[in-house]
Amino acid sequence: MLFLIGGFLVLIVLGFPIVFSLALISFSYLLIYDIPAITIAQKMISGIDTFALLAVPFFILAGNLMNIGGVTRRLFRFASAIVGFIPGGLGHANVLASMIFAGMSGAAIADAGGLGTIEIKAMQDEGFDTEFSAAVTAASSTIGPIIPPSIPMVIYASIANVSVGKLFLAGAVPGIAMGIALMIMVYFIAKRRNYPVHSTFDLREIYNSFIDGLLPLLTPVIILGGILGGIFSPTEAAIIASAYALFLGMVVYKEINPKELFQVILDTVKTTSMVIFIISAAAIYGFLLGREQVPQGLAKLLFDISKNPHVIMLIIIIFLLIIGCFMETTAALVLLTPILVPPVSQLGIDPVHFCLVMVLTLMIGLITPPVGVVLYITSNIAKISFESCTKATAPFLIPLILVLLLMAFVPDLVMFLPNYLIK
Repeated sequence: MLFLIGGFLVLIVLGFPIVFSLALISFSYLLIYDIPAITIAQKMISGIDTFALLAVPFFILAGNLMNIGGVTRRLFRFASAIVGFIPGGLGHANVLASMIFAGMSGAAIADAGGLGTIEIKAMQDEGFDTEFSAAVTAASSTIGPIIPPSIPMVIYASIANVSVGKLFLAGAVPGIAMGIALMIMVYFIAKRRNYPVHSTFDLREIYNSFIDGLLPLLTPVIILGGILGGIFSPTEAAIIASAYALFLGMVVYKEINPKELFQVILDTVKTTSMVIFIISAAAIYGFLLGREQVPQGLAKLLFDISKNPHVIMLIIIIFLLIIGCFMETTAALVLLTPILVPPVSQLGIDPVHFCLVMVLTLMIGLITPPVGVVLYITSNIAKISFESCTKATAPFLIPLILVLLLMAFVPDLVMFLPNYLIK
């Protein structure tokens, strides 16, 4: 056990990528303990031999298509029309647009990289500080994997063997709560700094922007309606979302040409390959951790500390917040899910509820240094330093952590919809 965990940490400190750290330490373990090398191939393949994982490339593709197909621009216009009249107008539009886009792509990076380009420029032109514009964009992008659909939840479901449909529904209330909490923070900062109001409340503009963005706005309705109506599975919903995004971009709006489509497909293949490779490497590492009875050891350690589910949940949240500062979300999710789910299940914590807490905690890691992938993306778009973006984003950690704690310790807020709609 010490070799697996210690060796992995040493490789990370030395600067090895997560995926190579997992693979190298696993292969070394097999050599030392004379385990047949074919075990690597078997476990890596079995780790990705899950139907639910087919949703990952298609949700990535859908997000990429929407970002270049004119969808994100229309969504931001509609969001601006609805909340632009509130103090800090475009800041609120930024958050609302992320909430809407979250119902289409399920990825924080797609939100930050696609919507972020439009949002930051619009806020700069309106007179907002560049740092504040980048901070709101970074913070709001964490909503992407919480409001359904969600790529991290698909990955969790494939590992923990739980219903993807239930996980998607579990994210609805927390995602909305995150959006409201961020808007409250935007309001107070905007009032204190005297940021501009984007526009007056104009029903005509709301109507026009709604009509212009109606077809993209139907995407979440199609995805969730189809899943709940039993028309297609969550995995098939990803294919529907991609096909619909392609239809909008090439046929309706005509903003995607064949050359751009080829580049989008290439980018999707690259991203998917990285995600699947991480899952494969983590599968063999997880198998070896199980062989060393690490989950059982962790369960005993936690139970020695306390048998109160709330205390254990708080300990795990603190642990995940620290992990999120140093480890990429997918890798952390794949690595820690098989370790953490068994002990929390023994405490009576629903795996669906725990998934939401785990994903939300790791999403906060996307806007915390030193890894903070979303911080790098938004600082690059805004052309400011990573340090400036980190400092500006820090206040938004407060509402996100408050929502996290609320969802962790009031499970009914998370479980109401999945328990009510899926028996």
